[in-house]
Amino acid sequence: MIEQFSDRTNMASNYQIVNQLDTKENFNEIHAFALHVLVGLSESKKSLSSKYFYNARGSELFRKISFLKEYYLTNSEIEILQSKVAEIEETMEDREFNLVELGAGFGRKTKFLVDHMLSSGLKFRYVPIDISEGSMDELVTELGKTNPELEVCGLVSDYYNGLKWLNNRYKSRNFVMFLGSSIGNFTHGESRVFLRNLWNSLNNGDKVLIGFDLKKDIELLLSAYNDSEGVTAQFNLNLLLRINEELGGEFDLNKFRYFSTYDLFAGGIKSYLVSLEKQEVYIEKIGRSFSFEPWEPIHTEYSYKYLVPDIERLASETGFLVEKHLFDSKRYFVDSIWKVYKPGNLLTE
Repeated sequence: MIEQFSDRTNMASNYQIVNQLDTKENFNEIHAFALHVLVGLSESKKSLSSKYFYNARGSELFRKISFLKEYYLTNSEIEILQSKVAEIEETMEDREFNLVELGAGFGRKTKFLVDHMLSSGLKFRYVPIDISEGSMDELVTELGKTNPELEVCGLVSDYYNGLKWLNNRYKSRNFVMFLGSSIGNFTHGESRVFLRNLWNSLNNGDKVLIGFDLKKDIELLLSAYNDSEGVTAQFNLNLLLRINEELGGEFDLNKFRYFSTYDLFAGGIKSYLVSLEKQEVYIEKIGRSFSFEPWEPIHTEYSYKYLVPDIERLASETGFLVEKHLFDSKRYFVDSIWKVYKPGNLLTE
């Protein structure tokens, strides 16, 4: 439940950061984090949720990853957004709308799109939604300086609460962007649940633009997740550091190593932190120790890759109509534009 927002104003623009606050005294974000860690490390196949990558340090490390030469995904999608911007604008049937970005981060990809839409005379409110308050603060502050005429309403929230907040306040059409192949971090079952929930949160005729990393040469995929500078390894190890800092964990990061591989049957990269020796790790706020055998893995992330028929099937299964696929020049990546289809929903026609 979103309960509170803070107003931030400068001479050039007014905008809001909406904070998600939990009203239950005995259950807050730290408790949720501790519960996920407890469940994940208690399983026979240990895991930690990739949603916890993005504290302040994790967000900064991911920004560094996005600039790495091996990490083709960012530049491929930037190419699409810059070269296909006219085609994106053509799909916007309403001249006034909410431009919503799920997992906006620092907004590197979106700034060009925002500038072009403003110069084209489109009237829109930019609504970035992200769980990292540090990233959000930087993004809305920069946009307030560079685009003072733009209404920005940044929501520090999970996706569903952010969309609920939005739809309770503004009745404009929504154009929702879910960039960066974030959809690939869900299992195939989870992606269907996520997209159906997104469909439920939107109105008939709303549009979504979703980034999908396409299946390609396996060596290219492996290089993207095993960069030569070791930044991706730091990004994953930051999960253990976060447990130490926030939950009183006693992980020795030197006793774990990062490993990722491509699963041919599943069609995606799977990433792990691997214990280098037999060890016990105590976590104070959970109140127990966890045992690790030598070479025992902790699963940290999925990154599934797609074929175009997979994407079209996923849209059909979750209530969307595919309007257009936009590819980069190497066909490494696609931004797919879908339309929310709710037949018989006359109130939102």
